Amino acid sequence: MPSSLSLLYLILLASLSLSCQPSPDASSIHTLTPEERARIDSLIAMDVPDDAPGMAVGIVSRGEVIYESYAGFANLADSLRLGPDFRFNIASNGKQFTALATARLIHHHKLSLDDDIRTYFPNLLPDVASPITIRHLLTHSSGIRDVYDLWSLQGKTWWQITSSNSDVIDLLNQQTALNFEPGARYMYSNSNYILLAEIIASVEETTFREATDRLFDDLNMNSTSFETDYTAIRGPLARPYFNFDTWTTYDWVTNVAGDGALFSTLPDQLRWESVIQSGHSYPLSADIVEQSQSLVPGSEIQTYGYGLEHGEYRGQPLLYHTGATGALKAVTYRFTDKQISIVLLTNSGKVLPEYTIQAITDVVLELPDSAPQYQTEPTSPGPEITDDELLGTYLTDGSTMTFQFLEKEDGIYLRRSGQNDIRLVREASNIFHQWNDRAFKLEFTTTGAGGRRVAAYYTTHAPYSLEKVTADMTAVEPYHYTGRFLNDETGAEVEISQISDDDYSLTLSGQTYSATLLTPELMLAGSYRLSFPIDPASQIQQFFLDGDRIKNVEFSRMSGPQSP
Repeated sequence: MPSSLSLLYLILLASLSLSCQPSPDASSIHTLTPEERARIDSLIAMDVPDDAPGMAVGIVSRGEVIYESYAGFANLADSLRLGPDFRFNIASNGKQFTALATARLIHHHKLSLDDDIRTYFPNLLPDVASPITIRHLLTHSSGIRDVYDLWSLQGKTWWQITSSNSDVIDLLNQQTALNFEPGARYMYSNSNYILLAEIIASVEETTFREATDRLFDDLNMNSTSFETDYTAIRGPLARPYFNFDTWTTYDWVTNVAGDGALFSTLPDQLRWESVIQSGHSYPLSADIVEQSQSLVPGSEIQTYGYGLEHGEYRGQPLLYHTGATGALKAVTYRFTDKQISIVLLTNSGKVLPEYTIQAITDVVLELPDSAPQYQTEPTSPGPEITDDELLGTYLTDGSTMTFQFLEKEDGIYLRRSGQNDIRLVREASNIFHQWNDRAFKLEFTTTGAGGRRVAAYYTTHAPYSLEKVTADMTAVEPYHYTGRFLNDETGAEVEISQISDDDYSLTLSGQTYSATLLTPELMLAGSYRLSFPIDPASQIQQFFLDGDRIKNVEFSRMSGPQSP
């Protein structure tokens, strides 16, 4: 039995804890009408047919769970329906907890945002003179290449191989260059959060799993953990399912964690939303929780911080993140001004969770269906453009997205990578739409330099533009481009062969792509962009490859024809 002094201390401690945890005002908690609940139920049902994997959705208002629903199966083989005990792999939504563990170390002065990460990784990018800091990792502004894209260069499919954080560090240690100067820009790279996981382990003098297990214990999230040994993942699990005429599952075999591999239940994720909203964070400092929901101090990156995207939805300030690893996907929408959070978890490859959570948001926030989110069509027609003037290839700046407009017997067609050619219908002087989808509109305009631009409009995305590619190709010598090339950092090999005119074939680590030489300095192949330093008098000796999350990867010539 505790002494009277000890008992008094416990009473005072409990009183202090409660005083630091303001209870939500019941009158201010958002309530859903029966009609709104029915509408949300129907939105979920639309994505979950009979005898299919499913979805878990929860809504929290001012610290209180006001909606929680489970639909579909967790395991089709055993006919197990989803419920509150089933754990989902929430993929990149786990980044916020890696960031939270980092924020706690910073709060306790065990880490600094200004620490150069080479303190912990002495073999990482030794020739890069600029500091690469904790701040850069948290905001995806380090310039460090994404490890999954590097594995793709090597011909490896990451989810089919068993790799660990140590394997990631080994590959990153082989890199000699960055995507860009640290701090210069934002570019999402999973490598950043894998490195943070290993820094946390080093500072805590334990494993990343053990360090974050203590964090989840403090948060009373007892069914949540980063899984660094795929053979020992606790169940019950929501198994992932794709549908290619029939539902097909697969096994999780990777041990990489920190960027993802967080397994959790919907109740645990709702518990975290309640902690954020209500301040009931003891023994975790409320200051740490508050910092984890903010932008990173001292960073020029204003759209990402501490594992969260900062943006808005239909004019409402929004903290959010999406996660996807195969068929397992998760989305969290956090409307801080309204103290409302929506969490969606799914194990179905057929579900598009962002569309579903936006539809649910419209119901919860009572936003009209017609509320415009972005411009979906041109304002008015402009100067007329002839068919001949619009023909050609158009390219997005710094990307590999192309639109090719070509003329066939029955009209103008749009060609895009991986899609069938689509006939276009002119609806105004410079505006076209797809023959089978009037909502997809294309507006052709003239740039200040006399070039051509096309803007694409649709109901599901903001408008984007592409510039027409113009180049003098008369002096191009195809044999200058052909041959075999090697990247020393990954051991990846590329072979380039000419098919005809500006059409080439590119084979990368056993995978062959159709390639197009757009200008003497630029070739596109699949999702890759190749930039060639041109010397008109000699054969090309190197090129630089860009992918989605890797830039300026240098390939040097190994062999090739020296003359036609």
